[in-house]
Amino acid sequence: MSTIRKYAGIALVAALGIGTLSACGDGETKDKPAGASDAPKSKTVTLVSHDSFNVSDPVLKEFEQQSGYTVKKLKSGDAGAALNQEILTKGAPRGDVFFGVDNTLLSRALDNGIFTPYEAKGLGEVKPEFVLDKEHRVTPIDSGDICVNYDKKYFADKKIAPPQTLDDLIKPEYKDLLVTENAATSSPGLGFLLASVGKYGEDDWKDYWTKLKANGVEVVDGWEQAYNERFSGSAGGRKAKGDRPLVVSYASSPPVEVLYGEPKPTEAPTGVSTGTCFRQIEFAGLLKGAKNEEGGKALLDFLISKKFQEDMPLNMFVNPVVKNAALPELFTKHGVVIEKPENVAPETIAKNREQWVKAWSSLAVK
Repeated sequence: MSTIRKYAGIALVAALGIGTLSACGDGETKDKPAGASDAPKSKTVTLVSHDSFNVSDPVLKEFEQQSGYTVKKLKSGDAGAALNQEILTKGAPRGDVFFGVDNTLLSRALDNGIFTPYEAKGLGEVKPEFVLDKEHRVTPIDSGDICVNYDKKYFADKKIAPPQTLDDLIKPEYKDLLVTENAATSSPGLGFLLASVGKYGEDDWKDYWTKLKANGVEVVDGWEQAYNERFSGSAGGRKAKGDRPLVVSYASSPPVEVLYGEPKPTEAPTGVSTGTCFRQIEFAGLLKGAKNEEGGKALLDFLISKKFQEDMPLNMFVNPVVKNAALPELFTKHGVVIEKPENVAPETIAKNREQWVKAWSSLAVK
């Protein structure tokens, strides 16, 4: 994820008081209706997001033409950093809509009261399992699964079946093969930790990590290092002579290897261990104190429209959340559907995240 931050301001619209007078063309003055304003409504709507937000230009331009709004994108680092800035500017936000808070950070965002409730048009088409906030302070936008990926060639050459479950990863045949990201500094690293909590429970996940550490798991700071340097199955990892054939990444990583492969392979060189996954859900919300509330509502409607939902997969490599959105062939041919990912309730994550990460660090980072 890029760390370049682009900050953009939004023009303030001055509201005039009740009974304000304006000059008419004939020099006479007339009382305005109560609450009227001389200031035109803003036609710019500002979307604050993490650095990974992306949308095709034609799709965005179509929304702008149909709605009459111009979208200004304000990218603010990774999801955690972006959320922290919105909490610090609560009530006087830098934009109108915030995109990128996921289920690992959701309770923190809601507890800090940074969103205004709004039930987006089309919410009835969103699959019910993604609607985690019944007050509609946030709207589900996409989902993705953090999973172990494997290097197909390595396991074929060694004539070893690739692991499929969390239990498999602690078996002797997979010793010294896995690299994962630091749960304290990386979203996929935290997701993999939460997968173990979901699988083994709040009491037994630490025992699992003790065994995983004994089986030679390697921990690096972030996804870029893990996937593009240490993992032997990715294009970047092969160039860097990575020697770990197992890595914590995403279920959508194999289609990416096909899309950007040179030459483009007919089959993905990597696979997904489908029993190792944790599901991330990303949300967007109307920021409390937004200067362009109506534009923000229109933008939220757009984000769950079929047009945007079908545009997302090849721009952000995530899955749509609406029922009628089709996946591109690249995903259906080279991706996998995770039927039973691990989940942990957002309020449970919020209550325990800090102590879990601290305990994980003492076990896995030594």
